Amino acid sequence: VHCSAQTMGAFNDNVTFSHIAREWRCKWESKEGDLAELQKVLDSKLAAIKAVDGVVSVQRVVCGGCQDYKVVTKLDADKFGAWEEAKFAPEAEFLAEIEKLGVKRIETQTYTLETL
Repeated sequence: VHCSAQTMGAFNDNVTFSHIAREWRCKWESKEGDLAELQKVLDSKLAAIKAVDGVVSVQRVVCGGCQDYKVVTKLDADKFGAWEEAKFAPEAEFLAEIEKLGVKRIETQTYTLETL
């Protein structure tokens, strides 16, 4: 499912948002191999991600039980469209690099993200 800044707005009168997030995720297999290498790739892209206009936060989520690795970049909603037009750079580079590691189920998702 793909959501873009152009298709999002207040979902109804009481479900509103001011932030949109882009998630990059995959499944890793080895703590010493895949997971360590995933972190190295993220570290190499982190400055570029944080430099995107409108970035509010960058979060990393790791689940040892289901072996999820996720990077969530949260932006001000009014800045998200420009990042989408730029193809979420450096997303393509990040995904290409982690694909070379042999990780599984590489996916992306866009959604609203609010602190309540």
